[in-house]
Amino acid sequence: MTPGVVLGLDTSNYTTSAAVFDPESGVILQRKQLLPVKEGVLGLRQSDALFHHVRQLSDQVRGVMAETDRPVAAVCVSDRPRGVEGSYMPCFLAGKMAAECIGAALRVPVYYTSHQAGHVAAALYSAGKLELLDKPFLAFHVSGGTFEGLRITPDQQKVLSAEILAHTLDISPGQLIDRTGVRLGLPFPAGPHLERLAEGGHCGKVRKPVLKDGCCCLSGMENQVEKMQKEAVPPADIACYIQTYLAGVLTAMTDWCLERTGPLPVLYSGGVMSNRFLRERLAGPERYFAQPAFSADNACGVALLGGLLAQREVQP
Repeated sequence: MTPGVVLGLDTSNYTTSAAVFDPESGVILQRKQLLPVKEGVLGLRQSDALFHHVRQLSDQVRGVMAETDRPVAAVCVSDRPRGVEGSYMPCFLAGKMAAECIGAALRVPVYYTSHQAGHVAAALYSAGKLELLDKPFLAFHVSGGTFEGLRITPDQQKVLSAEILAHTLDISPGQLIDRTGVRLGLPFPAGPHLERLAEGGHCGKVRKPVLKDGCCCLSGMENQVEKMQKEAVPPADIACYIQTYLAGVLTAMTDWCLERTGPLPVLYSGGVMSNRFLRERLAGPERYFAQPAFSADNACGVALLGGLLAQREVQP
């Protein structure tokens, strides 16, 4: 690999992200900006997300490159949500176009990965557990758009390969949190606000999660939230109830996956896993979590994966 840094780009549904990874020092620097969402609205249309990425991406790249004096030796971009055939969202086209333009202008290689792989790599990096890339482990991707339990195995060409063991059958935890938060009058994205609200709540007995072949259904909790509101349950108690239920779902799905894989380290990644309540409920031996700055959408894992691919001299 030519000496220099790897520039990583990630244009997910709600965050414009850029990062640089220095293979010599192991240091990652990042800049990111949330996409603007109007108050009371649940998310963005893909066309609007793509537009905002085009407006914001150059500032993030300019900002992160100002923090290093080293040249760009390679570029890596997440061009799809997940590393499976047919995985596609238009918002990732903004990052892909920028990466290919930068690569062509600088005459450096451009590598491609998935948003999900970036989340897993960022979580490993921030947890200080990059050595797990050389062995199988269990990873959960818990975010606004995805909820999957994955068996991760080493892969020379992609760094890591993911096999889905369990997933949600309807909405994701992030969607449940955001929909609950908006119902309670909280800003979107609602995760941090719901977590703070729940700190003053008491939820009593919480429904026990029921899995179907290791998979969960979360949309029923929306009806539960509506019912609790009609019964004048305090918002803090509703927030506490939802968090406690999600902790139970994650615990049940983790146990189900481990029963099938045997003992493996478990990594929790994705924006929802920045929630301190969930982390405390899931903590245990060989359970690893990304630091909050590396849990939410970011380009750090993308830059890291690009650096590893460049070091292995994998053909872009």
